[in-house]
Amino acid sequence: MSGISTNSDETPSLKKSIKPSQAWALALGAILGWGAFVLPALRFLPSAGPLAACIGFVLGGGMLFFVAISYGNMVSKYPVAGGAFTFAYIGFGPTAAFICGWALVLGYICIIALNATALALLSRFLLPGVFEIGYLYTIVGWKVYAGELAMLIAILAGCGFLNYCGADLVGKIQVFLAFALVSGVFALFAGSCLTETASISNLFPLYAENKGPIASVMAITAIAPWLYVGFDTIPQAAEEFDFPHKDAQRLMLSAITWGVLLYALVTIAVAVVMPYPELLSMDVPWATGTIAKISLGNAGSVILATAVSAAIFTGINGFFIASSRLLFSMGRAKVLPAWFAQIHPKHQTPHNAILFVLVIAISAPFFGREVLNWVVDMSAIGTVVAYLYSCLAAYKYMAAHPFDEGSKKGKICAALGSLSSVICLCLLTIPGSPGAIGSESWMALLVWCGLGFIFYKTKIGDFTSMSRKEQTELILGCSSRPVFFK
Repeated sequence: MSGISTNSDETPSLKKSIKPSQAWALALGAILGWGAFVLPALRFLPSAGPLAACIGFVLGGGMLFFVAISYGNMVSKYPVAGGAFTFAYIGFGPTAAFICGWALVLGYICIIALNATALALLSRFLLPGVFEIGYLYTIVGWKVYAGELAMLIAILAGCGFLNYCGADLVGKIQVFLAFALVSGVFALFAGSCLTETASISNLFPLYAENKGPIASVMAITAIAPWLYVGFDTIPQAAEEFDFPHKDAQRLMLSAITWGVLLYALVTIAVAVVMPYPELLSMDVPWATGTIAKISLGNAGSVILATAVSAAIFTGINGFFIASSRLLFSMGRAKVLPAWFAQIHPKHQTPHNAILFVLVIAISAPFFGREVLNWVVDMSAIGTVVAYLYSCLAAYKYMAAHPFDEGSKKGKICAALGSLSSVICLCLLTIPGSPGAIGSESWMALLVWCGLGFIFYKTKIGDFTSMSRKEQTELILGCSSRPVFFK
């Protein structure tokens, strides 16, 4: 799952070496990160309740089905790295491509850092006091310790080193960790359901007490782009597929389906052992960990720690692949400096892009976990914008090729995917919406947009000064593939 070659025009291109199981594991691991184990008691149950949360998982996943179908259609036609960055260029040109790339790269990298800080939460639960040494400062209620920072830096550096040396081993590890993750969730669910105190009555009230059923469901549906972000790691690595590109669609839909199921299983497992309002009122550091220990004893802590660790590391690896390939694609297109497109002569990896991701990811934990949460909430908007551009580009392609096989179905799915993206965008941005982001996230978004505008003005001229043929060759590998912007 590594390696980069060059085509006849000496344009850097990625070696075809990713197996289907590895692509699926990348996507599922990126979808099901730390949040599946931390958020049930922090967000899912308080904001929605058990039934509304599960309905929200299904609705959100169903909406993103249409987005994934559109991605799959585009991957089969344009099998190159870049994902939404590439698709936005095909449909709408350089400016849209830059917006998508700029929106996604921050989100991807911050999710790497947020997954890493989840290890600090895990260590505080399983090994209290071991890494909480060398207190440095507090940011928005989160205490930063030198011991935890050292642990996180070492782990991130290790993951970065594996990606730097080649992703073949990373891909094999990813499949193993995905299996451990799924097994751990099923074990937790079974243990909770078989506990003596487990009862359906513990799941009441089925909806959040302070809001109606629809608002409860929408509170979860609104964050679907964040919950399921990660299926798009498959399109990011499309250039490296060692299997037919038409299979990408099936793999993405499978990863989302498994994500829906696993989110629901963990949430029900947390809520079914005791009346969940009682659980939420308890002063415990981690409700999911408490339930695992109640239902399975010390073995529950081990099972949960294994599952959470697998989720964290699969998420880190998945987004390392996605973010480095996105940066590589943007560097190859000269939207970013060509430095990002350089490849290592021995390991044949986009080592500069990987190094950049590593440096940003390592610096993020110094700002505290709560600040990272703000940035990730903000990045959900960027993710939705990328989904919207990709679906609209797919619609343009299908409309221009009405007689292609599956064109009519693809056009309908692209329209529904675009509608789903707009709905999610409204839920995230309209004040008073059950999924609206907070003021801190808006501030982070404005700062990132301002930086993007400055970067755009200083760099995009190099790209737009080229002819369309030159642009298309850099992004798509050849100028014969159709683009649809004026």
